[in-house]
Amino acid sequence: DLVLSCVDNYAARTALNQACNELNQEWMESGVSEDAVSGHIQFLLPGRTACFECLPPLIVASGVDESTLKREGVCAASLPTTMGLVAALLVQNVLKYLLGFGQVSYYLGYSAMKDFFPSDVMRPNPECSNAHCRKQQAAPAHAGWTPMVWTALGHDGKENVAVEHDENEWGIELEGGDEDGAAASKDADASVATPATTKLASGLSFAYDQPSVSASSATEDQSASVMDVDVSLEDLMGQLQSL
Repeated sequence: DLVLSCVDNYAARTALNQACNELNQEWMESGVSEDAVSGHIQFLLPGRTACFECLPPLIVASGVDESTLKREGVCAASLPTTMGLVAALLVQNVLKYLLGFGQVSYYLGYSAMKDFFPSDVMRPNPECSNAHCRKQQAAPAHAGWTPMVWTALGHDGKENVAVEHDENEWGIELEGGDEDGAAASKDADASVATPATTKLASGLSFAYDQPSVSASSATEDQSASVMDVDVSLEDLMGQLQSL
């Protein structure tokens, strides 16, 4: 079982934190900042990673009602996109954890101002104010716990093995790319700036193949021939009125 926290206030997060610490329940928490240009997701394992009270936000530590926070500088336009991105990160992290693939993030932040994604593992605070958190830290089952580090398949020199699951309710399938198209792009003339020869950053590709110069010239010539017609303006107006 896994609990997902998608609430918008610290009081609800604190209540979830208390319940999960008492039940030793793993849960994931997400949130968006007050200025709507940053957010985070967090995977909380009672007794192994920091709970929500081990490293409390300022509003919890001071006891100030969050309704008194200033709203100046809030970028309302970015709120839907930031919330959508954080939600996608949360769901992707859930899938990786439940299906057992890839690196599960214990803390992953997002800053829209710099497109920055900080990632870290926050350990529990031995002096946490939550008694159940301290109890979980002392549990023998949690002694010697270390964060899971994912190693990509094939890095050990062995043949890559596809991840398979017993059930595929939605019938999702993966298909290979167009090998013929990739081979053709490698053979392109290096002296011409084309999608095949232009150096791109890792992970980028062109949406479509750029037409050749000869094809572009033929299109331009055809357009020019359409305009080059020996018909007077009066004749064209007459044809238009007769329609």
